[in-house]
Amino acid sequence: MRYDAIVIGAGPNGLTAAAALAKRGRTVLVLDRAPTIGGHTRAIEFAPGFRAPLNADAGWVPPNVAKVIGERSAHDRTTAVRTYEAPGRDTERWTQLVTRLHRFAGVLGALYQLAPPDIDTTSPTELLPLLGVALRTKALGRADMIEFLRVLPMSIQDLVDDTFEREEPKVEMAAAAIRDLRQGPRSAGTTFNLIHNMIGAPEGFVTRATWKHEGPDALATAAEKAARVAGADIRLDTGVARISVRDNAVTGVVLDNGDEFASATVLSTADPKRTLLGLLDPVWLDPEFMHAVRNIKLRGCTAYVMYGVDTEVGLHGFPRSVTASTVALEKAADAAKYGEVSAEPHVEFFSPSARWPHLAPAGKHVVVARLQYAPYSLKRGAWNAAHAADIGDKATCAINRAVPGFESSIVHRAVLTPRDIEETFGVTEGALTQGEMMLDQILFMRPVPGWAHYEMPVRGLFLAGSGAHPGPGVLGGAGLLAAKAALKKL
Repeated sequence: MRYDAIVIGAGPNGLTAAAALAKRGRTVLVLDRAPTIGGHTRAIEFAPGFRAPLNADAGWVPPNVAKVIGERSAHDRTTAVRTYEAPGRDTERWTQLVTRLHRFAGVLGALYQLAPPDIDTTSPTELLPLLGVALRTKALGRADMIEFLRVLPMSIQDLVDDTFEREEPKVEMAAAAIRDLRQGPRSAGTTFNLIHNMIGAPEGFVTRATWKHEGPDALATAAEKAARVAGADIRLDTGVARISVRDNAVTGVVLDNGDEFASATVLSTADPKRTLLGLLDPVWLDPEFMHAVRNIKLRGCTAYVMYGVDTEVGLHGFPRSVTASTVALEKAADAAKYGEVSAEPHVEFFSPSARWPHLAPAGKHVVVARLQYAPYSLKRGAWNAAHAADIGDKATCAINRAVPGFESSIVHRAVLTPRDIEETFGVTEGALTQGEMMLDQILFMRPVPGWAHYEMPVRGLFLAGSGAHPGPGVLGGAGLLAAKAALKKL
């Protein structure tokens, strides 16, 4: 059968793209190698009866995506407003700074619902949508506009040192700023990553914990329902081996089992390297373009440790960090630069079963720890069972210091190294971001300069995943914008 469009990947981006295309009357086929929908937002079973999502933060659902998939309320907003409590003036300074950063995040949130700007364009159709963002930026006022431009390229270390006296607010803000970066708090541009991750966070917070009440798969389920109701065909346990091309134009896809599906339009939510250098025959790409794609900085550096425990850990919302200072964060990052796992890694942990008891057997609970830094490429050789056990032990010791008795409550433990993340979720180098959110890889430079408008050099091939604008943590954002770009061609 021939389809108007084929979507590779049944995560939030792929399902949103499918819903947008199908609602416009196009015949759409969605293919995913995994047995369930959700991509890396799905809960995975790591021991019999124990399931958990990787992160406490589901991501932000933009209003335009919520409209397409029929979600009235993008997230659960029951968490209480956070006020940082500390002696001295840091409480007031925290409130003032976080309030200002939320205004900056609002500007990015508006920009993230548009295709990235073409800096050379003179077309009114491309310039008019940006007018609304410009007006929102102007509404910040002169002082905040200047501050917005000043802080975006700053290191988070400089920002917190300029603001706070005590270490506690510094490390809390810095930990959010280095999330999924192989960078320490002293690296330029980490403040931008903080603001990016603050989009959709509750008032007073610098991180999100914004899953739906129904469970970690609620958003993907809503997108799947919208796509199916609109007529999309969704097939799981169906891997794509390659994208077919003839005369520099897409002709369809070939599956792992050799079956073929025809279409002149393919939207891939796989990362740029996997899509362009793996699924596509490089003969169709210009050498300079291929060089740019190879140089995309993915740099997976996060490992996960999942625990089944027989006690209530007491974590009902935001993840808890065990890192005591920004100096410790920087030292942890230094090790990763040389291909080593940090001796004292940054560890955050949360208990998803406190929110959704069905993720664990009766009387049991699930705890998930995020560990930075665990670089994908190790100086001492490839990841193996011993390396995995080592980071599992480090995470366990860190949590046990924060929650005495935790170690004795463990009944199951599973470690996901960056290599495991790559294999489980199909992301190159285990980088769930599909490209670090640094200043040289955002907006019109994502995935590479000159190719930010979703369609790739091969006619009919569109990038629709987190490797395209607006990047990771914006659920369905890239998928919807890629679908709009494809609809113009269709």
